[in-house]
Amino acid sequence: MDSVEKEAKTVDDAIELALEELGVSRDEIEIEILTEPSKGFLGMGGRTAKIRVTAEPSLLRPESMLQGMLKLMDVEADIEEEDIDDGIMLKVESPDSAILIGKKGKNLNAIQYLMNLMYNHGRLNRRRIVVDIESYLERRKNILEELAKRTAEKVKKNSREVKLEALNPQDRRSIHLALQDDPAVRTYSIGTGAYRRVIVAPSGERNGHKNHHRRR
Repeated sequence: MDSVEKEAKTVDDAIELALEELGVSRDEIEIEILTEPSKGFLGMGGRTAKIRVTAEPSLLRPESMLQGMLKLMDVEADIEEEDIDDGIMLKVESPDSAILIGKKGKNLNAIQYLMNLMYNHGRLNRRRIVVDIESYLERRKNILEELAKRTAEKVKKNSREVKLEALNPQDRRSIHLALQDDPAVRTYSIGTGAYRRVIVAPSGERNGHKNHHRRR
């Protein structure tokens, strides 16, 4: 729950200040008036309006939540929100896109992780939040698909499994999906946390069981 207190000449002015800081619209907040404005007597002893504005995570749109996060980072950005099959996509355009993406998408992954935590906190019906900055995810997906195909060809040629470098969950998913329809290879993941890696191996038995495309 995000909450701020603001003072201004009028209640409306105080609300506008709070909305700007929280990065939300008026229909996404609850307002508590702490002090009504007063002109005083003969222009003396007047007081300003003081309010408390609360934005419940369950009331916020993902777009507003991300905009608020970026404002705290002092980053200007245009955000477009759209529904996708398994969640919500937030498309971001910003002059600071390189910083937001980071090396191999490290900063982007952190932003996306925080967005999923904040948006789904306390929700019964969770939705996956995908953040894409300047179409980075599409470019990254294409690179990973090419890597998957090259690796699969190497596996088929040498009949030996290949272990890829450690990848984040989204990148591992791209590798699995790229090879899921290739009957000559299978994929699975090993390791934990940041060190989890995808293995591309010849199709067949593993530990006595079929193990095609374990997507984790």
